[in-house]
Amino acid sequence: MGDRGASNHSELTDFILLGFRVRPELHIFLFLLILLVYAMVLLGNSGMITIIMTDPRLNTPMYFFLGNLSFIDLFYSSVIAPKAMINFWSENKSISFAGCVTQLFLFALFIVTEGFLLAAMAYDRFIAICNPLLYSVQMSTHLCTQLVAGSYFCGFITSVLQTSMTFILSFCASQAIDHFYCDYRPLQRISCSDLYIHKIVSFFLCSIIILPTIIVIIVSYMYIVSTVLKIRSTEGRKKAFSTCSSHLGAVSVIYGAIIFMYVIPDRFPELSKVASLCYTLVTPMLNPLIYSLRNKDVKEALRKILGKKLFLFNSILKFM
Repeated sequence: MGDRGASNHSELTDFILLGFRVRPELHIFLFLLILLVYAMVLLGNSGMITIIMTDPRLNTPMYFFLGNLSFIDLFYSSVIAPKAMINFWSENKSISFAGCVTQLFLFALFIVTEGFLLAAMAYDRFIAICNPLLYSVQMSTHLCTQLVAGSYFCGFITSVLQTSMTFILSFCASQAIDHFYCDYRPLQRISCSDLYIHKIVSFFLCSIIILPTIIVIIVSYMYIVSTVLKIRSTEGRKKAFSTCSSHLGAVSVIYGAIIFMYVIPDRFPELSKVASLCYTLVTPMLNPLIYSLRNKDVKEALRKILGKKLFLFNSILKFM
């Protein structure tokens, strides 16, 4: 039996992504919805990166982290969305074995990196609010670079381990993945290998990723709340909380969806797809909006860039 599974695994050249189990007439609606959201992801995150890179006033640790967050959101949504949209119009909905490996590896890399980056951003807010006089010293360029590099390193190591573990399985039960992208839980469902050890190791990996980052975020915000409540003026408390509300919103959405997907037992595949949409497309779309609409510096930088564009456009019109 093991030989037959190994043989079927070696002969496997592609998978079928089943996507959303909806009526055919809803495919156009879902395609347009994902296209709209993805367009907003591209526009919002590339715009945020441009603003942060071009405005010297945004050369601070908070915006350094925010620029990296936009970069990650831009790329991990791009790993998922184009293929999902193509499959709405494709008859066979296939993805090659190599393509599936690449998609899982890149998605795991970026999603884990984002988790560690959100923890680094919580630490940054903790230092800014609880130790403002030492902020520029403690959050040095060197430390910020190390935190971001460490986030990518943890993402890379986790992605290598998770991808390797997933694709040593034998997929002799079926080629049809009940999802709209290659993820390890849907791949487990179509494997005929013994998953006991695999599930334990996967749960352990998720735990050592999620628990430390959540602990850093929770402890940071416990100190932040304690410090803010000591501020006497209402305006001061409101200003301090406003700098954290955007980050808390992003953390709540992405961690809520990830815990539902990877920690809670896998009993509701269709709900898992909705949760996946939240952190693959909805969160990357909302992050630039939340951070820009609630941030005076970003709004001012955007007005400055748009003002220059408008001035240049008017100058060109005068010469025509």
